Formats: sequence, structure tokens, C-alpha cells
Amino acid sequence: MDTAAPYMTGPGGEAASAPLLGPVVGVVHAVGWVITYWWVVAAATVLVATVGEVVVRRLARKASAQRMALELVPSRHFDPGFEEIFRRGVQLARASTSMPWWAPRRSKTVQVRLRADGSSPLRYRIEGPAGGERLLSITPFGPGVTVNRAGSLTDKPRADVVRAEFILRGRPTAPLREVPLSPDPLQPLVDAVSDLRADLGDLAEIRLDIQRAPKMTLRARRLQLMTQARRMERREAQRAARWIRQDALGIEDSLAWQVQQLVAGKNGGGGRRLVMPPVPRRIDAADALGKLADDDHLVRVQLLVMCASNTEGRARARLAQLQAALDVFGGGSRWAMRGLRVGPWRIGADRWPSRRGFERRWNLGHCQPPRANWVQLDELTGLLKPPTVHCRLPLLAGDLPTFEHGNPDLLLQGIYRGPDGRRRLVATYARETLFEVGVGKAGGGKTERALAQAIGWAHAGGGLMFVDPHRDSWPRALPFLAHEHLMERIALIDLNAHGRAPQISCWNPIGMHQGQVAHEVVEATADAYASVLGWDDATAPRALTILTAALAVLVAINEAACQAGKPEDQATIFHVRSLLTDSAFRAAALSAVEGHLDEETRSWWHTVFPTLPADAFAVVLNPLTRLAANPVTRAFLGQPAGVYNIRTAMDTKMIVWVCPGGNGPTDRLITALLARDLLRAVRSRRDTPEDQRVPFRPYFDELITLTGAAPETIAAMFEDFRKYRVHVHGMTQLLGRLPMPVKQSLVQNASTLASTAGSQSAIAPITAEWGDRPSPEVVASLDRFEHYMSLTVDGRRVGPVRITGPHLDDVFADYARPQDVAALERAALATAGAAPLPQLTDRAEEQLTRVTSFLAHHATATGSNTRPDKKKRYQP
Repeated sequence: MDTAAPYMTGPGGEAASAPLLGPVVGVVHAVGWVITYWWVVAAATVLVATVGEVVVRRLARKASAQRMALELVPSRHFDPGFEEIFRRGVQLARASTSMPWWAPRRSKTVQVRLRADGSSPLRYRIEGPAGGERLLSITPFGPGVTVNRAGSLTDKPRADVVRAEFILRGRPTAPLREVPLSPDPLQPLVDAVSDLRADLGDLAEIRLDIQRAPKMTLRARRLQLMTQARRMERREAQRAARWIRQDALGIEDSLAWQVQQLVAGKNGGGGRRLVMPPVPRRIDAADALGKLADDDHLVRVQLLVMCASNTEGRARARLAQLQAALDVFGGGSRWAMRGLRVGPWRIGADRWPSRRGFERRWNLGHCQPPRANWVQLDELTGLLKPPTVHCRLPLLAGDLPTFEHGNPDLLLQGIYRGPDGRRRLVATYARETLFEVGVGKAGGGKTERALAQAIGWAHAGGGLMFVDPHRDSWPRALPFLAHEHLMERIALIDLNAHGRAPQISCWNPIGMHQGQVAHEVVEATADAYASVLGWDDATAPRALTILTAALAVLVAINEAACQAGKPEDQATIFHVRSLLTDSAFRAAALSAVEGHLDEETRSWWHTVFPTLPADAFAVVLNPLTRLAANPVTRAFLGQPAGVYNIRTAMDTKMIVWVCPGGNGPTDRLITALLARDLLRAVRSRRDTPEDQRVPFRPYFDELITLTGAAPETIAAMFEDFRKYRVHVHGMTQLLGRLPMPVKQSLVQNASTLASTAGSQSAIAPITAEWGDRPSPEVVASLDRFEHYMSLTVDGRRVGPVRITGPHLDDVFADYARPQDVAALERAALATAGAAPLPQLTDRAEEQLTRVTSFLAHHATATGSNTRPDKKKRYQP
């Protein structure tokens, strides 16, 4: 039995231990093989990783080929709330997953592009998977944002390009700073690109890629943070225990401790102090994980920046400005440029080996963010929306064109000072500047700006009319208009009669020698008369009827005189007195022109007029008597065939300066006649095809004075003239003093609305049109020649923006010809047909005799042919 036991038990023990030792031996052999042939394992690992990366890149490139782009254009009053922006962020995060199942994660992203290249202050684009277009096209912003389908952008190569990738620094679990929505969080970025110059090839673009949080990656990150927090807590506990032990040993070795031991009778026999080491506290997951504790609305982001320019140094300076702008979002964590700085060099996205990966992600839209770039959507609210109403946008050359001397397509507006301090002359397009309104206190620069605009328009070949009751604008503009090519186009109608031998032009409002339509002339003159005197069918129907009937007869006389080839025998408006009070003249006039009058007018003169009492004519004759008593107005209106013809001036691009002379009752009647004649002449352009109507610009200085004479006429100009390519520019000190019809038409139709300094109450109606941005207090504190104005460019409103009014001596210094001022004034008076005042007065005195002689001759020549028919016509 003893000899059999080993035989029976030996093999059984080896068999029992073999299953246990076999795997161990295999593992040992495998480890030994790996250690021996480590290069095989390394090569296989590299090969698998390389093949995997190639496959992933190909799939990602294929997925990225199916992308869409949307451009968001905010309205002027776009003012979203936090909830709207947050909902937009949720849409972006959801849209990032609208990809095929096989698409790699790096291609599952939505990209926000903030781009400035000179075409606009900051373009806002969204790019992402094609499957997310339907989701992203309808935004929570509603009508405040217009979503347009956008194509791809192609940039020309620039000489100097810098790149940067930003990573979150600081505590990895801390949020970015909560930036308020007013002022706009994008304001620092807009300011950073506000001095961008397209002519130098400047370009700046920020791309923010948003990707939903991967669950496995998030869990790994949380585990790492919890492990790190526990390790730090243990390290702190160990450090605290070490300091406690050191403190205890220090106490035991101290003299006080030894004396205490002797007094207590523990000489050498006392025990040592019991030291309790601190226990590591329990880690709270919410405190350790911070913003990563919750899965809701947690995303990974990638922030890439690229700046370029054709001028060396500008791109790097722009990148520094953008980096400073992103510091605004810094709180517990902040955006920092990724890379390593070695002396003056930075090893980052601009250098090997990072540059190639940056360009691949930039060109394909792939998102491979750094491990630290985890954010909640509410941290990105400042970047998830276009610029709002609270954002101050700069004016670029594309927003407001630069003025060019001699360019007929541009209309000078003023001088704009850019954020970088550069000043440039800005303009609007002439075809879009339909009506302009300038408001502000006296001496603020309204007239100077209008003169600069008018002079620039004149030198570009345009026609204009400048109406200035006080005549101050004419001597100011003279040196800059004294050019040979302009002298033949300038006419001066000056009723101020200054100097020893004043020269006055002449005009017959009811003259027919210029081919006017008879009933339009009658209507224009009667309406002008009625507007000054406040007549209408309710207050003065009889006076209005008498004047209209008298004008109809006089216009018929003038029509007959012109047909007879005797325009010098035409009647004037002063002959209304003779027609109403001189029976002999009236009989001769009615007899001579009976064939030119319609049935209604003839019937009125033969049946109604004889029944009128003598005192019915006083209300019509009194204003005419005042006109005749003034030698200037009598000379101006008392000539049979005046040279003034505003319709011809429009069609031939004339420059007409009209100085009515004041704001008294007589002056107001003259102004009303001129304004109504302008309205008639403009409306007569209906006989010309629209594309053949020559643009013309009337400038009305001191609108308060002018509208006091013809409020309805001025209002009609601002309503109707656009159709006939006549564009009115008006200036006034107080908008509130204008008649309500004029005020409403001005504000409603103004393409340009400008204001200089003034009282807050006077400026408030203008700033109210701008939504009180700027406020009346800001505008009231402007310096002289400074304006706030809103303009129309490419069909959209620009501004209000602060613009310095142009000063003639600066802007048009090269155009000044002071030595030719006298020649220009002589030429302007000659073109207007001006003559010495005494000569015109004598001719006006003799005009009644000439008209009477013409009537007698005309009645004799035509009496045999017309009289029998007329007698028969008036028989009952």
C-alpha cells in the first residue's frame, strides 16, 4: 500500500494543478513574446489606427459633402429674449445629429459663422447637415430675422493669413460669464472688426462648431473629474494630517509643555499627545462636476478663428483684437488661444503639426474639439443669434458709398469718421434719394450741407432750384459755381433789389408764350392766390369764382396774342383789376376772346357778373393792389413775356437760384405763385416718358417761411414729385411750426432725415422717428456742423448715424474761383433776363395800353367771323 500511494496520487496532483497553471504560463509566455517582439505590436497598432483614421476621414468627408448654409439677416428692431435664443440653441444642437447613421461623430456638427469681409459689419451664417435645413429654416426669432438660403463662399488668396483655435482655460467645470443681452454680447466682436478695410483685403471670421455631448465620452470625463477630485481631497487630507503632526511634535518639544509635565507629576512617564488625522471628506458630485453634472443641454464646442489681409501685420493685429473681444465671456473659465508660446513664437494652429488639422477642419466643417470644451447652451447665448438692436454697427463702404466728385450717381451727405479715426466723404445714390428733410437750430449747418450737396450735384451735371427767401446762400455758393461750363446753366431770380441799380428778372404767371396749357395756368394761379389768402369753397366761394373767371379771360387773351405772333402784348396778373373795374376794357376783352372761352365762362360773364355788387371785387383786388404798390413785384410780374420757365429749366438741367425777398404778405403771394407754378410744371412732365425725364432737385431753405405761403402746395410736392423724377430737399428750424399736412408728408416720405443740435422739444419729433436712438438729449448736445441722420441705401435704411456736415471751404476748396464771381453774377442775371428796375417798371406801366390796342385790333380782325355766331348763341 505504501508503495502504491505515490503512484496513485502523483499523476492525479499534476492533472489537478494543470488547469490552474496553464493559463498563467500562457499569459507569461504572451507577455514575454510581447516584450521580445514589441515592435510587431506597435506596428500592428499603428496600422490599425491609421486604417481606422483613413476610413473615418473618408466617411466624414463624404458626409460633409451634403451640407447646407443659411444666412440670417436681422431686422433693425431685432430684440430677442433669453428664452428665444435658448430655443435656437436647442435647435442647433438637435440639427447637428441630422446625419446618416454611418457618419462619424466629427461630421455631426452645426457651425455658426461670424464673418466680416467689408461687405457688411458682421455676417451671420449657419452651416450644418442638409437634413437639418427644415429644422433651422424656421427660427424662434419670428419676423425679427430673415432666413435666406446661402451658397458657398469663396475667398481670394491673401498674402498674410493667421489662424487660431481657442480652448477653455480655468476650472474645467466652471461656466463662462453670464453676459447680459444689452448691450449686445456681439458688440466686442463687432468693434474688433469695425476698422476692417476691404481695399486692403482684410478678412476676419469666427467659426463656432456645436456638437451634442457623446454619452460615453461624457461618462469618461465625469469619471476622470471625480477621480481627480477624490485624489485632490486625499492629498489635502494627507497634507493637513502632516501639518497636524508637525504642530503636535512642536508643542511636545516646547518648554511650556515640559514644565506642564513636571508640574503634573508625569516626569518622563507621560504618554504622547493623541493626534487624530483628518478624514477625507465625502466628494459631492454636483460640486466636483459643476456644469458637467447634468446631461441637459450640454454640448461640445470648437472655436476656430482665421484673419487675413494683403498687408503684413494687419491680420495678426486683428486676431489680437478678436482675442481681447472673447475675453468678455471669461468667468470661472475663459477662452484662451490653444498652443505653446516659446519666446516670441507661438506653436499653435499656424505651425506644424497643428496647421494641417486646422485647415482640414476649417475646410470640411469637422468638429474635433479639445477635451476641455464642454459648455451649457445658456453659456453661448451671446453667439447663438445675429446682432440685435442693442448692437452698434459701424458703417462700411458697402453700407454707405464714398462720394466721388463729378459722379452723377452719388449725392453728397457729409463726412463720416470711422472707428479707426479715418474720415471719408459719404454719399447716397441719387436715384434713391427722393426727399430730404433737415431740422436744427439756426447756424447749425443745415444750409451749408444743402449747399455742398447742391454744388456737388451741379458739378456732376445735374439741374436744381435753390429757393432761399433771405438770399444768404447765393453769395456763399458763388465762388464754387464760378466755372465756365456752369455759367451758361445758372440763372438768378433775385427780388431783394439790393444795390444802387438793381436788376430784376421777370415772369408772367399767366403768360402763354412758353406753350403752357391754358386751364393748368388758370388753376395754378388761382390756387396759389387762394392758398395765401386762405380761400376755399366754404370760406370764399364767390371771390374764388371771380378770380378764376378773370384769369380765364386773361389767359385767353394771352393765348390769342401768342397765336397772333405778338407775345409782347400779353396781359399780366395786374390786368385783373382792369377787367373787373373798367367796363370798356372788359367789353373789349370779352369781345376779342369770346371764341377762346368755353360755354360756362361766357355764360358767367354775361349773366352772373352783371349782378355782382361793386364791393364783391375788393377781396380780389386788395392783394393785387399791394403787389402793384411794390415796384419790385410790379416789375417782376408786370412783364408780358417773362424769361422764367421752370419746366424748361428742369428739362435742360438749369441751375436756378430764387430769392423771393422776405416773408411779408406780398412776398408770400410771390412765393405761392412760384411754388404753384413749380407744381404745375412738374406735373406737366406726364407728357414725357418716364425714362426720358431728366432728374431735377429743388432745395427749399427756411421751410417755415415758404410753407406759410403755400402749405398744401409744398405738401403735394413731397407726395407727387417722385413720380416725375423731381426730388425735393427741405430745411427748417422747427418741425413743429410747419403746417400739419407738410409735416406729415415730410416725415412720411423722407429718404434722408437729418437733425443738427437744437432744443430737446424741437428735436423730439425727429428722434421719435428713430425710436429715440439716439435720444433727444444726445442730439441736442451736438457740436456745430454735426448731424444725426438716417439715409436710404439699396432700399434699406442706414442709421441714424453721426455725420459731420461738409464745409464748402474744405470739401470744395479746389472748386473755388473767387476771381470769377462777378462774371458769374452777370451771366446768371443775363440768363434770367434781368433788366434795370426802372426800365421794367416803365414797361409794366405801359402794358395796359399795349393790351388794349391788341384787343381792339384783334376784335376788328376777327369780328366779322365770330360775332354773328356769338349773337345767335346768346339769344334765348
